[in-house]
Amino acid sequence: MKFLKILPSLFFIVAALLSVNVKAQYKDFSLTQDGDTVNIIDKKGLKQGNWFIRVEELRGEPGYEEEGVFKNGKKEGTWRRYTLGGDLLAIENYKFGGKDGVQQYFTFIGDLIREESWKGYNPDAPYDTIPVYGSGNNEITSFKIVKAEQYSVKHGDWKYYEPETGRQVRSETYDRNFLKVPYEPAETETAKETKPKEKIKPKEVLEFEKKNSGKKKVKVIDGKTGL
Repeated sequence: MKFLKILPSLFFIVAALLSVNVKAQYKDFSLTQDGDTVNIIDKKGLKQGNWFIRVEELRGEPGYEEEGVFKNGKKEGTWRRYTLGGDLLAIENYKFGGKDGVQQYFTFIGDLIREESWKGYNPDAPYDTIPVYGSGNNEITSFKIVKAEQYSVKHGDWKYYEPETGRQVRSETYDRNFLKVPYEPAETETAKETKPKEKIKPKEVLEFEKKNSGKKKVKVIDGKTGL
């Protein structure tokens, strides 16, 4: 019986020791109902691990909640955003703190309305090579080297959907923030072949038209009378 009485005491002692250990490791943190450590801020002031963020409604703007992982103060991996009522609004993917890969956005009732594609740059990579496009077309005229910083650019296919039916209604394609113009050839070889040929007038007709080009046309009466 004494052993059973000691067990609860041991539990609280272990929990207290764990709490002291966590406090020694982190500057700040929170605990879930299951006792998991979340919303960690390390000794350097950087966000780490699993985070649950709640933003209240403000000045007519709807509030939201989001959950995901921070790595050294930057969002990493998949993040999900919800209404304050728990409805899914967005699934976003991050790399190096910026959007990277496919992002999906939904209506309040769960209908997909938009898919975006982004490219996140690694701030540890000093430089990146990007193409330079000609004006009004998709032709790459040259390449240039730029300093890479922590940021994201539109890259890949963006798709827009009709919420009620799920039908895709529009799409855009980006190459590192450049909106590519759909290729529309002025005139294909096939079109040239099928185009009606212009009729060539005989030499005599051309000479006649030349001689009479300045003369007024004479109205001809054919002798017919109206009934």
